[in-house]
Amino acid sequence: MSSEVMDKSQATNHLSLKVEGMTCAACAIRIEKGLGKMDGVEQANVNYAMEKATVTFDPSKVSISDLQAKVADLGYKVALEKVNLDITGMTCAACATRIEKGLKKLPGVTDANVNLTMERATVEFNPQETGPDKMIQKVKDLGYGATLPVTASEKADDRGKEIRRHQIRFAISAMLSLPLLYTMAAHFNWSHLYMPHLLMNPWVQLALATPVQLIIGWPFYRGAYKALKNGSANMDVLVSLGTSAAYFYSLAATIGGRGDKLYFETSAILITLIILGKLFEALAKGRTSEAIKKLMGLQAKTATVIREGQELTIAMEEVVTGDVIMVKPGEKIPVDGIVLSGASAVDESMLTGESVPVDKKAGDPLIGATINKNGTLTYQATKVGKDTALAQIIKVVEEAQGSKAPIQRMADRISGVFVPIVVGIAVLVFLIWYFMVDPGNFTGALENAIAVLVIACPCALGLATPTSIMVGTGKGAEIGILFKGGEHLEATHKLDTIILDKTGTITKGAPALTDVLSQNGITEEEFLTLVASAEKQSEHPLAQAIVQGAVERGLTLQQTQEFEAIPGYGISAQIDGRALLVGTRKLLGREGIRFDTVAPQLEQWESEGKTAMLAAIDGKLAGIVAVADTVKESSREAIAKLHELGLEVVMITGDNLRTAEAIARQVGITQVRAEVLPEGKAREVESFKQLGKKVAMVGDGINDAPALATADVGMAIGTGTDIAIEAADLTLMRGELTSIAEAIALSHKTMMNIKQNLFWALFYNTVGIPIAAIGLLAPWVAGAAMAFSSVSVVLNALRLKRVKI
Repeated sequence: MSSEVMDKSQATNHLSLKVEGMTCAACAIRIEKGLGKMDGVEQANVNYAMEKATVTFDPSKVSISDLQAKVADLGYKVALEKVNLDITGMTCAACATRIEKGLKKLPGVTDANVNLTMERATVEFNPQETGPDKMIQKVKDLGYGATLPVTASEKADDRGKEIRRHQIRFAISAMLSLPLLYTMAAHFNWSHLYMPHLLMNPWVQLALATPVQLIIGWPFYRGAYKALKNGSANMDVLVSLGTSAAYFYSLAATIGGRGDKLYFETSAILITLIILGKLFEALAKGRTSEAIKKLMGLQAKTATVIREGQELTIAMEEVVTGDVIMVKPGEKIPVDGIVLSGASAVDESMLTGESVPVDKKAGDPLIGATINKNGTLTYQATKVGKDTALAQIIKVVEEAQGSKAPIQRMADRISGVFVPIVVGIAVLVFLIWYFMVDPGNFTGALENAIAVLVIACPCALGLATPTSIMVGTGKGAEIGILFKGGEHLEATHKLDTIILDKTGTITKGAPALTDVLSQNGITEEEFLTLVASAEKQSEHPLAQAIVQGAVERGLTLQQTQEFEAIPGYGISAQIDGRALLVGTRKLLGREGIRFDTVAPQLEQWESEGKTAMLAAIDGKLAGIVAVADTVKESSREAIAKLHELGLEVVMITGDNLRTAEAIARQVGITQVRAEVLPEGKAREVESFKQLGKKVAMVGDGINDAPALATADVGMAIGTGTDIAIEAADLTLMRGELTSIAEAIALSHKTMMNIKQNLFWALFYNTVGIPIAAIGLLAPWVAGAAMAFSSVSVVLNALRLKRVKI
């Protein structure tokens, strides 16, 4: 990597901000453009459905506070969180000041106040960048103590607050609007309905409509003002124009004594319906983020730590790296770590999708939020807080749900010019009706113009893509497929070539004993016992595979009196007075031991890609053992499925051609690239891309990282190295190749869902606007249709949660 590229990567920071106050896609585009114009901002993406802004910027040119101030200047609010911490160890005001300054230096902390008397710190922060765990650690680093208040109530869910706010607004608006809706019967001459004279009084109608228009509808005016102030237009502009036209015309008519043609019910019902639509939308959008809620719900609440020989039950947030933690059967593992003692099986299905519990013993890794099944484990915490595997998975899913797919750019471009065009159409409709179609009929022209303004709100267009991306990536997380962004979710469905690394991807990545053949009257069991006993002293991976194979067969290994490793040849050992040799042809040839009787079997195993070793006891051939990196049980089925999908499958490996072809035959692959050096894998990927192929590279090792980054879509095996996972575009958490076909199927279904959403969003507008323009759509019906369009798009996206992959 060049120094120029390194300097560039070090000079940029990534920031996520939760933005409140957006009402449609036009708002998101305005914030995006406003941030993008700032000096030092390289890229800005704003997701309306997730209410999130993601910014790549140069901190030497623009600060986080500048970015937050810009969002506020555009008329929106950056959502920050507050947390209270109980502080111990302070003795004077200087202590409080020191802690305050230290907390303010943390990335993401916007304000911090420390009260010496109450021994309490109140910190305002951006939850996308930091959290209480880092604040607690910072206070401890300064020489004080900090804990989360035990009595503090849990933070209320933002979505719940939004839903309750919409419910209250709708209830009040509906209560005031229903009497006005009843008066609409007078317009249709429904004489059989009883119509109280009081309701027909213009001043009573004014009294009912005014709170709806000016109090319940005030957020629309505020949003419209902020939008227009910044030189743009959004949904609030359309709603404000439409309802204000009806309300203020009726107000003027009432004051002027012309109470025969009033439209108070139009403005009030429109606002009520729009708020109802927003309520339904908030309820539906809340369901799109259930994947994140489920992941967060997996976290343990407490941990049993052993400090100074005592068992203490503490909040999970207080666990620090290095803590020794005890987990009993049935308990959740609080944080990531390494087993110190004990043995158990751990259910990791909630993170990997793999239903079979994984056996754990001393030295094995543990993942936080998984469930300990049947034994007590003592382990050391290695990653806590935002560094745990679960926290990283949540972060990946959140970032993916907040990212934009390329297909969304079309919707953004349309939304960006849509509102001004609609306002122009509405004005034109008014003029045509007033001067040409029905000359002098001001109220009729006004009704049709209002209907055009209201039916055209671009909410559905703004929700079409991000809601599907949110649900699609959430569904992927549930089945163990982590997409790093919407662009990767979109790109996956275009793939036509899958390049698979061999070791650790198609195969298990670790050698295993596969075959045993004894000779000269010795039983297979006795032969393997002696060979494994001798190999127990060796650290070579092949030797360890033989030992493991013997143990799995229930054999009891014997003590070795003498042992010698002979580099390039094998080993020699003494066991119960018997001399053993285990190794290559050269080793037995050097000792003058003939092995021609087993040569055919030796060559056959080697042709199958196995490593075969000869063994002699007391100068005579005793047999041969074979070791191989065995194929994963699911590999053949997975590759067959890829072929069924019409995909070209290629295996790439650094192994020799004979071994590679042997593995390829087992799994049904016909194209093999063997003896490829690590740096050559990226070139092989590039060569397929130059042929016009859409290529996915699937790998698990450090040497696969360049190829993963080069491919159109890099897929990392979740059981592989962190470097490979970092370089990839999506991670297959289960470590099985069957997830490749699932990822492609999920991508296909998500893209189909997005196209359906875009079709319906555009359909509502392209059909609705002309119908409203020719006078066939009453304003209140237009309002209902507009609200329904947004809700239907979100509900269609939610269907992805139920699809079978």
